[in-house]
Amino acid sequence: MASPARHPIRLKRAYEEPAPGDGQRLLVDGLWPRGVTKADLQIEAWLKAIAPSTALRKWFGHDPARWDGFRSRYFAELAANAEALSQLRGYLSRGPVTLLYAARDEEHNNAVALRDFLLHGSG
Repeated sequence: MASPARHPIRLKRAYEEPAPGDGQRLLVDGLWPRGVTKADLQIEAWLKAIAPSTALRKWFGHDPARWDGFRSRYFAELAANAEALSQLRGYLSRGPVTLLYAARDEEHNNAVALRDFLLHGSG
């Protein structure tokens, strides 16, 4: 089970402008956002290892009907990925974090699921 974060966790689309309140900006997608340069993104790190597996991402396909199944499977992947979680928790221990994602759907994406996992555990 995940432990609660010490600092705020915000979510933002990678295509939105960086803001002073973002804190540490972390890209949590397995694929780089289309049409965005590294300079434009202004990230602290690209945490590819925390992203859902390619197979899970393709299965989900951003279909809201598969959201519950995606969350369950992604939570299982996260629980088995202690190294990537430890790296992310290191950022969280240092200050506010904004998890960046490219998906159009702001309610059903891996960053939402990751934040839920960090804040509430696998429940």
